[in-house]
Amino acid sequence: MTHRRLLLAAALCAALPVAALAQAWPDAKPITLIVPYTAGGSVDVNARLVAARLGERLKQSVVIENVSGAGGAIGVAKAVNAAPDGYTLVVGPDSAIAIGKLVNPAAFRFDPLKDLAPVGLLNTAPMVLVARPGLEAQTYADFVQLAKAKPGKYNYATSGVGTVLQLAMELLKERSGIFVTHVPYRGGAQIATDVIGNQIDLAMLVSTSAIPHVNGKRLKALGITGTQRLAALPNVPAFDEMPGIEGYDMVSWTGIFAPAKTPPALVRHINQELNAVLREDAVRSKLVGQGALPGSGTPEDFGRFVQTEYARNQKIVQSANIKE
Repeated sequence: MTHRRLLLAAALCAALPVAALAQAWPDAKPITLIVPYTAGGSVDVNARLVAARLGERLKQSVVIENVSGAGGAIGVAKAVNAAPDGYTLVVGPDSAIAIGKLVNPAAFRFDPLKDLAPVGLLNTAPMVLVARPGLEAQTYADFVQLAKAKPGKYNYATSGVGTVLQLAMELLKERSGIFVTHVPYRGGAQIATDVIGNQIDLAMLVSTSAIPHVNGKRLKALGITGTQRLAALPNVPAFDEMPGIEGYDMVSWTGIFAPAKTPPALVRHINQELNAVLREDAVRSKLVGQGALPGSGTPEDFGRFVQTEYARNQKIVQSANIKE
């Protein structure tokens, strides 16, 4: 046998265990899907929606494990350190994957671009900039005029330092040439109440939180952070439509990741099943009802998306000097 044939035979033998593992998975035991936040939030709700359907398709239980703490760092770190056998996955939100290490490296001691294997994009959701009822502005252009006339007078709230909500507003401020003070809250439950009560001028909210208050006329929506209008808020323009800030596009997102050394065949298998779940009408309608868009694409597509998000966020964090 020639040297070339020996190498080919060795490569085929090495590939057999991986292929066999992918074919057998997930017969051995239930799959754990880590959610790095407490139960009941939007990340948890969407994870449970997908987990239930994945379990039915795979004919194996997909068990949600809520591992909260340190802005998602503890839960994601548990996945990073898990066995790379396809039986431990994590729902990684933008803040824990593409922002956390940039603003709080002491808590996020893993490298999300090296220590995790991107499996697939679960969903994206634009954010909505809302204003208090008494603010003397009906449009974002009106607010920019107010902010430029009185720099520093106005403030905006988000659910915390280093969230995608803060980064979205800081990028918008930079693109618009305005100075507005950030008021970080510990979580988002109180924000809408305070904006409705005219205690805070603006807030950047996830679409799920903003939609009922805007449609109920309790808050004024000034713009959508994605490139398209939301079906639930058809009269609210995307910032991308507005003169001077064309091309503005930031969304909140979540995806599924595996430990870095998970065999590629397993990653592709899970990705295919995830995409099948996200094509189901019942799943899509629930996500769209929350103002979200179901994800899709290959693991490679998702990996490139994460790298692009991380690089963009790094520039925003450095420019705005965001630290936790």
